Formats: sequence, C-alpha cells, structure tokens
Amino acid sequence: MSKTLSQITQAGTSIWLDDLSRERLIDNGKSRSLTSLITEECVVGVTTNPAIFSSAISHSSLYSDELKALASKGFSAEEIITELTCSDVTKACVLLQDVYRARDGIDGRVSIEVDPRFARDTQKTISQARDLWTKIGRPNLLIKVPATVEGLPAIQRLVAEGISVNVTIIFSIKRYEQVLDAFIKGLEERAGRSLPISDIHSVASFFISRVDAEIDPRLKSNGSQEALALLGRAAIANARLAYQHFEKVLNSPRWGKLEGLGAHIQRPLWASTGVKDLSYDPTQYVMELVAPLCVNTMPEQTLNAVRDEGAFKGNSIFGKYVDAAKVISDLARVGIHIEEVADKLEMEGIEKFIKPWLELIANVEAASK
Repeated sequence: MSKTLSQITQAGTSIWLDDLSRERLIDNGKSRSLTSLITEECVVGVTTNPAIFSSAISHSSLYSDELKALASKGFSAEEIITELTCSDVTKACVLLQDVYRARDGIDGRVSIEVDPRFARDTQKTISQARDLWTKIGRPNLLIKVPATVEGLPAIQRLVAEGISVNVTIIFSIKRYEQVLDAFIKGLEERAGRSLPISDIHSVASFFISRVDAEIDPRLKSNGSQEALALLGRAAIANARLAYQHFEKVLNSPRWGKLEGLGAHIQRPLWASTGVKDLSYDPTQYVMELVAPLCVNTMPEQTLNAVRDEGAFKGNSIFGKYVDAAKVISDLARVGIHIEEVADKLEMEGIEKFIKPWLELIANVEAASK
C-alpha cells in the first residue's frame, strides 16, 4: 500500500474514487477493479456524476444485455438509465459495506446524483432523491444534490427526513456557508421532532480545479506582474477559506448541541482535483488540501500520481488562512471577484452535467430501438 496514500489517510483526509462503471465492479483486466483500489490504494468511497455514468454506459458492452432486456419490457430510456445506474451503485455499496462498518458510517460511501435537469427545481430534486434513496436502500448511500439556490431547501428537507446527502457543485465560500447551514437546519428540525440524527452523514463537494481553469486565463489576459503572480493559486486559497469556515462551525455552540445528540458534521469534500493545466503538479489539489475530517475524491489518474509522486506535507491547510485571504483580495485588486467566478462556474457546471445526460438518453433510446 502506498506510503503517501496512507499518510493522507492517517492525517484525516479520506480518499474516494471519482469514477464508477461496470468494469470497476469486476476483475476483467481492463481497468483497476474497485475491490483492488479498496484493498491496495486506501480508497474508502466512490463518487459518480452524470458525465461519469454517460461515459460508462455509452462505451461499455457490459450494459447491452440488461439494456435490451429492459427495453423489451417497455421501459423508457430514462427508466433504463435509472435501473442501470442504481444497479451499479448498489453493487458498489455492497463492495464498500465492510469499510462502512469499520469506519462507523463515516466512509464506505457511494454517491448517486439526481437528474441534473432538476438543479433549479426544488420539489423535483426532493422527489427524485427520495425515490433513489428508497430504490437503492443501502445505508452507505449518499444522494448528490446540487448546491443551487433551489437546492438549499432540498438539502434541509432531505436531511430532516433522514436522507444522507452529498451536496455538489460548490464554488464559493458564500454558497458553502449556506450549504452547511441548510444541513444543520435539517438536523435541528429532525432533532426537534425527537427523531434520531446519529445515522445521517453528509459531505459538501467543493470544486477545485475548475476555479483555476476559469481564473488563470483572466490573469494571463491581464498580463501584469501582480496578476501573473496569482496563477494557479486561486482554487487552493478558496478551498482553504472554506475549511476555515468549517472549523468555525465545528467549534460553535450551535454544532456542539447537535454533536451532543450524536450528530456527524458535514465534511468538506474536495472534488475536481485532477489538474486541468498539465504544466501544474498533478498532485497539487490533493497534497495542498490535507486536513482532518476532509474527503478528496480523485479520478484514477490523479490517484496514481499521488501514489507515485505525491510529497506529503502533513496538514497543509492549517495556518494558511491569512495567505489564502490575501490571494482572494489580490484577485479582487486585479478585477477578478470570486463570487462572480463562482456564479459563472455553477451555471456552466450544471450544463456540463446536463449535456452528457441528454446524450446518454439519446444513446439509450437508439440502442432500445
């Protein structure tokens, strides 16, 4: 087992795989199986998204027989996709159930996302989240809910109903604060009805590399020495300030009351941690964001880079808040405001999931005929 991956884990950052396919669920020699990644590479969870499932189903023959069988029964394309994705997630939940038990439910988690077309519809998000939670029926499941304005009341409602959630597409501190508040409100509502809260878990997926991918070209376009000195620094600074808020909430009297009732804090999850700029250290969005109670979900390429090249620095967030705040203020001085960037990225992020989802529906419809 990799020394670096073990060190990250021991420092309190859980390693999850940002990928799932039928190939991952079997040992076929074509790709590393989920089982081998669990036993050999410290992987203790799995995240998925519409783009991942679209690629998996559209490019693998392993789905063909089941797809045809469902089509012959009159299932629609969307119903077929639901059956296929829920089947994969259920199998992954089974593979991770020993981790789930060993880690008291903190890890061993598998995420499935609601239809990305519902990102601006609170009630449809709630309804489908309930359906997926019931259909899969595994305690180590997380339902992915987008952190849009419309997603915030859905987060509160689902948590209040006892559903564990992975809140996704977070780009700004402001939105992260709202997400964590919605989670806590859901727990408070549930506790207020004397219902158990100790079995509810959640993560807040803060996207990393996309922030630099959006800001770096603006810095280069500016061209000033001050701007160029900020290249590749925005995403990590933004995430570190999110963790600062997490620590503040974790140590607050408000959270202390819930913790006394057995509640588990919503952990920050660093997503989109594969570098977009290949000139950057491929491990930077992992090694620079190691701290207790975090999750880092990585594509296999990034996981391999961390295993082979990662230089462990211990807790790489603590003590960096002043520097992080300066990066954000320096960005504002050259005309780049993180909230405006975050709004743009949220809109684009939803579209980046809707497009492959629509392509998948079209592909399944064609295959069904």
